[in-house]
Amino acid sequence: MITAADNYKKAILILSGGMDSATLLYHLLDLKIHPICVSFNYGQRHKKELVCAEKLAEVNKLHWELIDLSQLRHLLKGSSQTDDSVPVPVGQYDAENMKLTVVPNRNMIMLSIAMGIAIANDITQVFYGAHAGDHTIYPDCRPEFIEKLNEVAYICYWKQVQVVAPFSLMTKGEICTQGIEMKVPYELTWTCYTESEKPCGICGSCNERISAFEFAHAKDPLEYLGGVAHG
Repeated sequence: MITAADNYKKAILILSGGMDSATLLYHLLDLKIHPICVSFNYGQRHKKELVCAEKLAEVNKLHWELIDLSQLRHLLKGSSQTDDSVPVPVGQYDAENMKLTVVPNRNMIMLSIAMGIAIANDITQVFYGAHAGDHTIYPDCRPEFIEKLNEVAYICYWKQVQVVAPFSLMTKGEICTQGIEMKVPYELTWTCYTESEKPCGICGSCNERISAFEFAHAKDPLEYLGGVAHG
């Protein structure tokens, strides 16, 4: 249950357990905002990210809600993340085959629910970690999506709520650089699109993470399959 003590900072964060939302969490903490953290189980293949999300909230003593949308899994077919018949594509993050990782309308679904929670608890802002590297493959991470969603948010209820994506024009490398400076515990994050014990190192998401740490001139604290540590 969300209490009055939880909402005094007026922010909700969609915390996936990945690098971007983890960095956004620490960015908000630097601004003295202690958000309510909301994560979604939509039947994703890489459920390990939810364990990471819970841990990130726990170590920062933040309220965390896990919302179960797993019954939607069989309806959100055609994505490698929700459909077992679709293999996780390998290659670079912006390659055409990475469209197989798109979960239909995922961000619209999650943001709509987060907006409802915000309105119900007199919270004015919902944050999520969309970034510039997402623009090619993921339409629901683009600035125009955020702009239009905020137009809807303005008229959907008597109380106004705003969707905020501070990293929408930043690359993952730039986000990682900022995170290193803020000492984000990236060992508590999960990026890989597979459900393997260790990140695979060859899916688009892993490749983008590897490139991000190289850009930041930092070592990734995670060990990849084959015993290779990147960065």
